Formats: sequence, C-alpha cells, structure tokens
Amino acid sequence: MKKGLAETLVAASNAPGTALAPAALVIASVECPRLDPDPYLAQLDAMGDAARRAIDRHASATGDTSARASIRALNEYVFDELRFTGNREKYEDPRNSCLNEVLDRRTGIPLTLSIVYMEVARRAGLQVDGVNFPGHFLVRCPEITTGNHLVIDPFHAGALLSEHNCRLLLQKHVGSEVAFSRSLLAPATRLQILVRTLLNLKRIYVHMRSFPQARDVTELLLAVTPSALHELRDRGLLAYHMNDVTGALRDLQTYLKLASMSETDKDARADHRQIWEHVKTLRRRVASLN
Repeated sequence: MKKGLAETLVAASNAPGTALAPAALVIASVECPRLDPDPYLAQLDAMGDAARRAIDRHASATGDTSARASIRALNEYVFDELRFTGNREKYEDPRNSCLNEVLDRRTGIPLTLSIVYMEVARRAGLQVDGVNFPGHFLVRCPEITTGNHLVIDPFHAGALLSEHNCRLLLQKHVGSEVAFSRSLLAPATRLQILVRTLLNLKRIYVHMRSFPQARDVTELLLAVTPSALHELRDRGLLAYHMNDVTGALRDLQTYLKLASMSETDKDARADHRQIWEHVKTLRRRVASLN
C-alpha cells in the first residue's frame, strides 16, 4: 500500500464539512495507485456549477423552486446530459467502487453513483444526504413544504421512491432478513459511507482472490474504524493466505486476545476456535524454520 494512504484517508474523513470526494479518491488509489485527485475534484466543481445553472434555468422557466423541481433539473443534467448510468453488466468490477473511474466511465454501482450525485448536488446548493439502505445505497433530499424527504435512487437515473417502492427494494435485496422501518431511510454519516465503500471493495477483491489489495483495503478500514476487531481478524487471515506468517500471527493472536475480553455468542466462539487452529498451524510453521 502506498505510504501514508491510511493517514491521508483519516485526515480526509475527519475534515470539516461533509465532502466525500477527497476520501473516496483516497480509497480509489488502492485500485489506481498513480491517481491524482485534483483533476477529479476540479471536474466535480465544474459539474456542480453546471448543475446550479440547470436548476436556476428550470426555476426561471417554470416558476417552481421546490425541492422536487430542483431534483428533476439535477436528474436531467446528471443522467440525461452527462449520461451517468448504473453498471448492471459488470456490477462486480472493482472500478465501479472507484470515484475516478466512475467519473471517467460515467457508470458505477449505487453507492458510487450516489457519491457523485451528492457531491454535485452539494456544489449546486442542494442538500442531498446518503441513505445506508440495506443492499442498495440511496440518497434523500428534504422537502421543506411537506416536512418529508424525497428518496432518490441514482442507480436508476434518479428515480423517486415511495415508501412502497422502498419496501419492495428491501425485499428484493435482503428478503425477510430485515423488517422495513423508516429508520432505514435515516441520513448516513460520512464515516458510514466510507466504510461501506471500503467493505464493497474488500469483498470484491477477496472474491477475485486479489489478497494484497484486499489487505490494503482492510488496512484502511482499520485506520478509520480502529476498534473493528473483525477487520483485525480479516487482515490476519489475508496475511495467512499470502504466506505472511509474521503478519498473520501478530494479527490473529491479537484478535484472539482482544476477542476473549468481550462477551461472545456461540457463532463467535466457533470462529475463535477456527482462528486458534490457524494460529497453531502458523506456530508450527515458525518452529520448523528454527
């Protein structure tokens, strides 16, 4: 992993304001090590200015300054003019989780398209928040006149979703595992959005057996969520798969020590037993080298 990447991500995630792009571009540099973020930040600035003008033109032409009208104008700019679209054909491509690639290729997954949408909206003067909806990231915009929120799906060209639509979406992605409640439509924090981005990328790399990149992403997860014991465990397991005996032993032994201090359920105890077997294997390997 590029030196200082974790520190840069922590700084970007703790910066004043609500900007997502600087941190998202740090994450993207795992896949694109030579990434220069400045041109992409400038591109978002230009898109935000153009979106503001589009919203103003729409308001002048119709006399409608409501949030719904502003979102309609924003959608026309982002999805009709710029032609951003959901990548249904190659959903698992790691480039879909990289903001620079999404801006270059004008396609991505729900989360990264939502990041583009939020960053353009913010620059255009619109408040649009992320929604950490299970299985399918969404965004929302407050509607002052009604006191409600417009729920928007950037993966589907900015479609406005009713509560019924959200229930169907939840059923499609997670089935009956999670019961619908309006709390699922609460605004996501910047940290939650970045962690979800990292988890998506980590899952893809593990599936591809790109273990070095998966470990780099896990390093970033530990940098922004240092108390996440499962990420310490996963970093150790990735080191195990990479035959990094020293790194695997360090992380897995630390994980077992810290996990034993907290209450654990039956599944967790089974996991600990499996990790302990890995540790014993690693110790035998070290002993055979001495």
